Amino acid sequence: QVQLVESGGGLVQPGGSLRLSCAASGSIFSIDVMGWYRQGPGKEREWVANIAGGGTTRYADSVNGRFTISRDNAKNTVALQMNSLKPEDTAVYYCNAVIFRPGGIPLTSWGQGTQVTVSS
Repeated sequence: QVQLVESGGGLVQPGGSLRLSCAASGSIFSIDVMGWYRQGPGKEREWVANIAGGGTTRYADSVNGRFTISRDNAKNTVALQMNSLKPEDTAVYYCNAVIFRPGGIPLTSWGQGTQVTVSS
């Protein structure tokens, strides 16, 4: 079994910052890409950012320059630093990872989500 657990969501004013964290645990041999998605009220889930095992990062246009994704391979964690937050960033944020279990079988795992609300 593999589990992803997010933390760090909350309520913040426009222009503020939040840092989300996600920790993977369980039967893990290695982790490939780790990333973040979000789903705003009444919207489809959308990709936000991801980071490869070697550190290459990619961002959605809507967050590029404001959000920074990082990972700690030794701890199997990924973080999302969110700055200059806007009301349109309000969403449930989900951690995602492609995890290789012992035996080489990849598994795409999702966290349970953490709420981010940007409002004055």
